[in-house]
Amino acid sequence: MNIIIRKGEKKDLPGVLALIHELAEFEKAPDAVTNTVALMEEDGFGEKPVFRFHVAELDEKIIGIAVYFVKYSTWKGRGLYLDDIVITEKYRSKGIGKKLFDLYVEEAKKIGAKQLHWQVLDWNVRAIEFYKRLDARIEAEWLDCKIDLK
Repeated sequence: MNIIIRKGEKKDLPGVLALIHELAEFEKAPDAVTNTVALMEEDGFGEKPVFRFHVAELDEKIIGIAVYFVKYSTWKGRGLYLDDIVITEKYRSKGIGKKLFDLYVEEAKKIGAKQLHWQVLDWNVRAIEFYKRLDARIEAEWLDCKIDLK
């Protein structure tokens, strides 16, 4: 398998959104995605980009993504938040996620980030084990808070 791991480009966004929909299916929330390619073009490539991403590509098809953005910690300073890392089901457990994660870590070091952050669902055992192998701390005492704006 000749998989290319690279920085994401505008032309990749339809494939990225397809993987986001695949993730929503996996997380049992297929109707929750409201994002569009047009919104992602503006948010990722507009005047003030708010996210970045890397892709895993095989035969010119996007089979994996890591989507992240700069965050700030009052205690530590600059950090990177990994919003999603997704590998299409057929290619999971082949080391692609690790390659994408490693590139995410490299990006954090380039910008002088002091911390990496992300979330994992408590029932996603494969992902939890993946992160434990990376020596990640999984902190149960912090509760996730959200408000959806309409």
